[in-house]
Amino acid sequence: MFWPALSGFLLGGSLIVAIGAQNAYVLRMGLLRHHVFWLCLFCAVSDALLIALGVAGLGALVEANPAALKILAAGGALFLFSYAALAVRRALRPATMQVEDGRKPSLVAALSACAAFTWLNPHVYLDTVVLVGAYAAQYEPAQRLAYGAGAALASFAWFFGLGYGARLLAPVFAKRAAWQVLDLTIAIVMATLAASLLGEIF
Repeated sequence: MFWPALSGFLLGGSLIVAIGAQNAYVLRMGLLRHHVFWLCLFCAVSDALLIALGVAGLGALVEANPAALKILAAGGALFLFSYAALAVRRALRPATMQVEDGRKPSLVAALSACAAFTWLNPHVYLDTVVLVGAYAAQYEPAQRLAYGAGAALASFAWFFGLGYGARLLAPVFAKRAAWQVLDLTIAIVMATLAASLLGEIF
């Protein structure tokens, strides 16, 4: 069981470490120390659920419905462009970006934004349900369970490490310029991802 679990952990970790909208949002909230536990838990549980669906064999079903992925891509692109615009606006108003003065969104608002970054991104389904699910097919049922558990564990380790590890960067982000660079970077990442999603549709 160890090797399937390790294989799942390494594959799951390699897929989620890439810079993306979800990671950028968790990093920012971690720096601001806003609802860190609940956001990390939401992201990790969401990944675990999608991984479970992939291991259960639903990857082929998702892959066979390109229309559904296109609808998700369109909605995700719109949301990402909107968030990119908000990030640019924050970068142009650095006085509002200090940790001490940052407005704290409600838990519902923070989780809603995180849900959009997670569930409106078709790449999440391709990575967790299709790709992780495809690799799971090579294992026997019991080993498949260990493989899925390893992949899910990677998500928990990554998101909680990112959310709480962000505090180590607090001295750097005591400067307004650092927040400007972060938000401009987030804006670029969001806009690039949105353009990529639209490119896949058209």
